[in-house]
Amino acid sequence: MADQLIRATAADGGIRAVSTITTRLTEDARQRHKLSYVATAALGRTMASGLLFASSMKRRGSRVNIRIKGDGPLGGILVDAGLDGTVRGYVEHPDVELPPNAQGKFDVGRAVGKNGYVYVIRDVGYGYPYSSTVELVSGEIGDDLTHYLISSEQTPSALMVGVFADGSGVTAAGGLLIQVMPKAARDESLVELLESRFASLKGFTPLLQAGNSLQDIFEQLLGDLGLEILPEVQMVRFHCGCSHDRVLRALKLFSPMELQDMIETDKGAEATCEFCGSVYQASQEELRELLVELEEKAE
Repeated sequence: MADQLIRATAADGGIRAVSTITTRLTEDARQRHKLSYVATAALGRTMASGLLFASSMKRRGSRVNIRIKGDGPLGGILVDAGLDGTVRGYVEHPDVELPPNAQGKFDVGRAVGKNGYVYVIRDVGYGYPYSSTVELVSGEIGDDLTHYLISSEQTPSALMVGVFADGSGVTAAGGLLIQVMPKAARDESLVELLESRFASLKGFTPLLQAGNSLQDIFEQLLGDLGLEILPEVQMVRFHCGCSHDRVLRALKLFSPMELQDMIETDKGAEATCEFCGSVYQASQEELRELLVELEEKAE
């Protein structure tokens, strides 16, 4: 099933639901960054969350940045996701591997750590981006970002994200977000019903592995609550906007002395994009041209 995202409403607009399949883009990230199993799970869950978060934004070009920094061996996780369905991200220590937890699942909580913070920045394309920080709850990603939504954005929310990977790579990944809007949140019985149904799910990836489509999952959860699935199916993908030209512009931040040293000592420059792993080379001639530009501006 192709990587995609769909949106839905229920209870006369009192419930907002969005779900995504991110199997291929998570496998893309795994290969790009040479991720261990637990790092794949951690980054995959965060990327799915980023796409779910960005899906509620309105203005074209809007993006969400999620940074998770715990005291576990995995280090930091950084994800950038857009309303346009693109996402990218990386893990500070991608080769960290841990044995499965007591439930036989990837021990993301231990890899991330329980002590630390979640930082979320929403950039709507104008003005100052909105940012907020909350403490980690478990390091399992889903719990932590649910805590963020409830405590920082003050919206009753249920978030479920998952990644399944084996020797053949990532075979199932994605997530589901259900939020209760203010007018429906007053109905305590509705909130309790949703909490009960969400808690009964065994996880998101088992639903995909059982052959369910995103529409099927919505029907199971919200089918009797006036479910309306929006017709647009949005394709999602791993994409990074880095380029050779951007690298050259970044090199202009170096001093003329530093650029001269790159020319004479290193015979050029090399830069690796942390988000996608692409490697860019700047030749001696390109560095000399940058040096001339900087000298002309200084005159």
